[in-house]
Amino acid sequence: IGLGTYSVFDVDSTPEEIALRRQIVELLTGAGGSVIDTSPMYARSERVIGDVLRAGVNRDPLFIATKVWTDGQEAGAKQMQRSADLMNSEVIDLMQVHNLRDTEVHLATIREWQSEGRIRYDGITHYTAGAHAALEAAMREYKPQFIQINYSLGEREAEQRVLPMAQDLGIAVLINRPFQAGRLFRATAGRALPDFAKGIAASWGQFFLKFIISHPAVTCVIPATSKPHHMADNLGAGFGNMPDPSMRKRMAEYFASL
Repeated sequence: IGLGTYSVFDVDSTPEEIALRRQIVELLTGAGGSVIDTSPMYARSERVIGDVLRAGVNRDPLFIATKVWTDGQEAGAKQMQRSADLMNSEVIDLMQVHNLRDTEVHLATIREWQSEGRIRYDGITHYTAGAHAALEAAMREYKPQFIQINYSLGEREAEQRVLPMAQDLGIAVLINRPFQAGRLFRATAGRALPDFAKGIAASWGQFFLKFIISHPAVTCVIPATSKPHHMADNLGAGFGNMPDPSMRKRMAEYFASL
């Protein structure tokens, strides 16, 4: 279980806001988590991550992932360096080409920086099922070390080709939109967890996240939150019993019936 920052880290760098996000990050690392995912297109999020680190959070256990989202080699290199500066990190753990924008150009720069020790891993991302065919083509052509895609009980298209291909190619997988922008919670509003799920999940959030991370291709899921109690609940999905294939099928059928 990791931490997404879209919207929720786009805040003013006041002492109160930074202290709150420091608490969230320390909950993550305290439970053994490490991944924080961000992007230059997430407004102030990278700067806020840097402010959290400057406020005293230990950088060592963190796996910081960001993205490049522009056109052209020079603009991409400038953007990636700015990301490193904003986040107070000489080394970026994962640099991803955001939404397949100018993929060939940016991956070339990323891989050059990898050889120099400035970036650890490379990746490509998208967040819509309509882009999965293009993503598959890029996976075959460029063999990235990571992909980041949308996958949840409400958006299961990645099961068809993308996730199996990632397994075949040995590509790590980050999952965005795990709650389908809140749709999953709206679909279950006012409902208690079904009895069959009570041995694996203590909340709907854990139900949704465990479905994702129990897929054998998935490396990490990155729900975004600005609330410590939600962070703690999300992290609970990384512990306890995990759904086996028959349980995953039952979870999917139950959600589809709502």
